Amino acid sequence: MNPILLGAANVLIYFLLAIMIVIPARVLLTIPNELFRKILHFILLGSFYVLVISSKTWQITVIVAIIFEVLLYPILILFERLKKYSEFTTERKKGELKRSLMIVYTMFAVVVAICWGIFKDKYLALASLYAWGIGDAAAALVGKRFGKHKIITRGLDGKKSYEGTLAMCLVSCISVFTILVFRGGMKTVYCIIISVVVGVVSAVVELFSKDGNDTVFCPIAAMVTLLPLVYLLGGI
Repeated sequence: MNPILLGAANVLIYFLLAIMIVIPARVLLTIPNELFRKILHFILLGSFYVLVISSKTWQITVIVAIIFEVLLYPILILFERLKKYSEFTTERKKGELKRSLMIVYTMFAVVVAICWGIFKDKYLALASLYAWGIGDAAAALVGKRFGKHKIITRGLDGKKSYEGTLAMCLVSCISVFTILVFRGGMKTVYCIIISVVVGVVSAVVELFSKDGNDTVFCPIAAMVTLLPLVYLLGGI
């Protein structure tokens, strides 16, 4: 089979399986809106892994991501006409899911093109994306449930908490460390150092990001931090 078609088929099967699980769960179970938003968030993150691991080259990954965007956009426009679509998907603003998917997959293509295309390392692409993706989900869930101490300083609206930011930092560290260890090629102590630095940078950038801009700034910040550190410590 054509490698591009194969990559597209893998992503399509992945999303179909996810939909078959998520829709009945949403209908039959009482899932808090914030938790359901993060479930959708994790499904999206999972598609990154499926795309990267199942593709033989970075070009195939990027092309499939672009094709997915182009095909999905008009489909989501049609779904938006359904009365309870926004309520079902827990959109805060009309068209939020559509815009988020377009931004996220564009950012995914950019990070893959740089990390895998230029630096020949697909795992660093995943590490950059998951430093934001998994960490951001942790920040939202922990901040919503346990965020009692708000961060009040210039440039912030006072809605984010120390608990949520700490969760972002810790989970980003763990995510990056796990990928670096799985990737291999570096001493464990170097993996720890890099993971801590990337986690802190990701948390700070997320803290000062507004209006969902963390989707763009956090993966870029993680990548810009990760690549030189891995290079300096002999991992590239």
